[in-house]
Amino acid sequence: MAFTADDRTEITELISMHGHLCDSGELDRLDEVFTADVVYDVSDFGQEPLLGVAACVAAGRALGELNPVGHHVTNVVLTEAADGRVHARSKGIGVNADGTAGSVTYEDTVIRTPHGWRIGHRKIHAHRTPLGGRV
Repeated sequence: MAFTADDRTEITELISMHGHLCDSGELDRLDEVFTADVVYDVSDFGQEPLLGVAACVAAGRALGELNPVGHHVTNVVLTEAADGRVHARSKGIGVNADGTAGSVTYEDTVIRTPHGWRIGHRKIHAHRTPLGGRV
């Protein structure tokens, strides 16, 4: 099936929806963003990857008050893969309750499912130094 402009819009909105659901505490709706068996790779933060949407929900609840108050996504770039999946790369900015902020890059594999596009794999790369550490 051809990758259309409508697909691009749907995937961009899908990626944006993650922040809205997290920031409003609607973690039980994360199945609208991720596949049931998603791999959510947070190893760049020293943690094991989360396996499955239920593990993502549990991790968000366990983090509790340490969750960012704002997840903001921008600079979404989509590339169609040969197998019908889509590679999505986007920038994330997390704003904490104390006003500090952090920057990440999301590397997503997006899959067309019977319920629409869903993220099947997400790897988060934390940014800790300017210019990708090539200073």
